[in-house]
Amino acid sequence: MIALTLAEIADITGGRPHDIPDPSVRTAGPVVIDSRQVEPGSLFAAFEGEHVDGHDYAGRAVAAGAVAVLAARPVGVPAIVVPDVEKALGALARTVVERLGTDVVALTGSAGKTSTKDLIAQVLQHHAPTVWTPGSLNNEIGLPLTALKATAETRHLVLEMGARGIGHIAYLTGLTPPRIGLVLNVGTAHIGEFGGREAIAQAKGELVEALPSEAEGGVAVLNADDLLVRAMSARTKARTVLFGEAEDADVRATEVRMTPAGQPSFTLHTPTGCSDVTLRLYGEHHVSNALAAAAVAHVLGMPAEEIATALSGAGTLSRWRMEVTEREDGVTIVNDAYNANPESMRAALRALVAMGEAGKADGGRTWAVLGPMAELGDDSLAEHDAVGRLAVRLNVSRLVAVGGREASWLQLGAYNEGSWGEESVLVSDAQAAVDLLRSELRPGDVVLVKASRSVGLERVALALLDGEGEVAGR
Repeated sequence: MIALTLAEIADITGGRPHDIPDPSVRTAGPVVIDSRQVEPGSLFAAFEGEHVDGHDYAGRAVAAGAVAVLAARPVGVPAIVVPDVEKALGALARTVVERLGTDVVALTGSAGKTSTKDLIAQVLQHHAPTVWTPGSLNNEIGLPLTALKATAETRHLVLEMGARGIGHIAYLTGLTPPRIGLVLNVGTAHIGEFGGREAIAQAKGELVEALPSEAEGGVAVLNADDLLVRAMSARTKARTVLFGEAEDADVRATEVRMTPAGQPSFTLHTPTGCSDVTLRLYGEHHVSNALAAAAVAHVLGMPAEEIATALSGAGTLSRWRMEVTEREDGVTIVNDAYNANPESMRAALRALVAMGEAGKADGGRTWAVLGPMAELGDDSLAEHDAVGRLAVRLNVSRLVAVGGREASWLQLGAYNEGSWGEESVLVSDAQAAVDLLRSELRPGDVVLVKASRSVGLERVALALLDGEGEVAGR
């Protein structure tokens, strides 16, 4: 964060200095919400959570080097007491971004946000100093914490924005107003909370509504292959740049193909030229993510050849998203267990099958270890059933459905599609899945592990990579 005096912070946040002997002291480190992450000069923001109250760790934070605490009440150490810590953090972020004049790139979508954000970050790093959202910290707290990492050297600030209802993205764009807004897709993630894809489109489109006009430099980057996203061009005053495989897309892909290992390759076309790309990521769905990143980079002035080089060298920055590890015995574990929705499940299954092709000559099999998808509302049974059926249609060798009711729907879908005998099986929990896999895996097998975040199915992948250990508790 740029250096600010405690007096300035109090003024920006509407706070009251408490136990601060010298208001002219400046911050010289990041803003953190975990006292274990304090560095000398940090500002510690104390949040009261469901299980832990950050105010109880204020003394520890100051002892570790924090210059003060942003708090909702006096804490016995130097503090700026504010009515609402979350809103104060947001006000601080907005002021810092405005002072820096950094180009803010915001992105949203039902699926692929984090993978695309990671691609954008790695491509833009070739161009200029860039700060981006770590992992999926895309909410009212994570977004300002990311923005506050920007310094005077930062040219690009890439912010992932999540939404669980109408108005959420509008609020986030108010904290860090973007110049470039990217909408990836409108799917069915959280459809149970929104009530339908049209409502999801309404929420995601708040991003393009927040952009400045074309005359002021605003640019909306929209997926030409998603009709609900393409239609958002009517909701913005910004210039529109389309990406996708559609012929009228400004940034598009042709000659899309898969390498023997299951990594996509294509020819990238931009208004400045074309160049070949071979991704290090797995699954054809990453072509759309890469095109989105390329479109943002094009808007920011990067030529096609430089974009292609950066994309071809980009990897996975965030954990448990198509993390591919080959064990010494030749078994490949694909840990994609950070989260799941119907679209990402289908994409992951297709990626699994593509990866499995390389091992078939040696008798390798594909295993889909799948758990429930959360927040699908009334569509839950149909969507789980459809994923189970797709696994059969794609000729996945074995389906292991993990968990209770929703997992049984996965297994039932596979059964009804013609999966007999041991091709599909329902197990009660992660440990049962690990026990089954350990007894049956053989060299050349590829194992995909995927479920919604609340299930914690990454424990299966981690246990399979950890020798003979038990599944770790959560």
